[in-house]
Amino acid sequence: MFIIRLVLKNALRHKLRTFLTILGIAVAVMSFGFMRTIVTAWSAGVEASAANRMITRQAVSFIFPLPYAYKAQIEKVPGVSDVSFANWFGGIYKDPADWKNFFPRMSIDPETFFTLYPEFIIQPEQLADFRKERNACIIGAKLSREHGFKMGDIIPVEGDIYPGHWEFVIRGIYKGKDETTDETQMFFHWAYLDERIKVDSPGREGYVGWYVLSVRNAADMPRVAKAIDDMYLNSRASTKTETEREFQQSFVSMSSAIITSLEAVSYVIIGIILLILANTIVMAARERTKEYAVLKTLGFSGRHIVGLIGGESMMIAGIGGLAGLALTFPIAGGFAKVFPTFFPIFNVETITIVLAITVAFAAGVVAAFFPSVRAVRMKIVDGLRSIG
Repeated sequence: MFIIRLVLKNALRHKLRTFLTILGIAVAVMSFGFMRTIVTAWSAGVEASAANRMITRQAVSFIFPLPYAYKAQIEKVPGVSDVSFANWFGGIYKDPADWKNFFPRMSIDPETFFTLYPEFIIQPEQLADFRKERNACIIGAKLSREHGFKMGDIIPVEGDIYPGHWEFVIRGIYKGKDETTDETQMFFHWAYLDERIKVDSPGREGYVGWYVLSVRNAADMPRVAKAIDDMYLNSRASTKTETEREFQQSFVSMSSAIITSLEAVSYVIIGIILLILANTIVMAARERTKEYAVLKTLGFSGRHIVGLIGGESMMIAGIGGLAGLALTFPIAGGFAKVFPTFFPIFNVETITIVLAITVAFAAGVVAAFFPSVRAVRMKIVDGLRSIG
């Protein structure tokens, strides 16, 4: 108990220096936690991928479409249990400069799509109403909250990929089965899109963006992928079939340089935390060299000296780490509100919390190590002669 009181008095001896050190550690830990959250949010779609779903897309690039006629042929491939499709629509909703107005808008097969995505939970009567109306749409619960959308509202969209003025009536609002499900998407009838294209842009009709497959046995995925791709190997639109996880990973890999940079910076921050704390502890230990010599003269052991130095270092690191972690949550929450659909899943994960606290306390241990060794090895006479 006596040692703890000494640690507190030592830490408060230079209040401004201690405060600035705690503040520096807090900012560094907050930055570390925030960057780690961005990295995990970027890969959220990969982690949420289903084990039995596959994606068939155009082999050259995802941006090229596939013929609608492929659907019936893919359904006959052994091992495939269900087939659906989707098509990226794009479009402009209100002011494109506002990130809130950017959200995924896709045309789908209303009869099969939600069967393959059971994580999208929709009330049966809403799904039935959606299937009946040609220009109906279903939106996510988060999207509904962000924009104040409600059932029966009309969402006007100006087409870019598919020119023209489009209006969609909200007939359903889906919820995610858990927090890893994206609730920021809008889905509408592919048939409605195809009919408009046939009139406005003849020759572009009859194509979809990609196919979604459900496979009975995950072990059959390599065989199913090969069977589908071989079937269209020499066709006008060859395919690439892969697991949903691989498909999502391909998007993440496009930004691999950014992700790698963020990870590198997050680890540099660990070094910054260590330097901030080490500087303070080294200065404090040097100033108290004569005091440590006096304590040794009075019978204090090396263990007590280590406790004084290490205790002060750990206390400052702990307070700074906890303060930084506390700041991480509102900062992450504010960022998520600014970019609600760009990062649909933006949560501070448990692993990020554990890493942040571990980094702070590890810095406390390392920062105290060398000053403690020096103080323990110091001869009493040398310490008394020291001018701190």
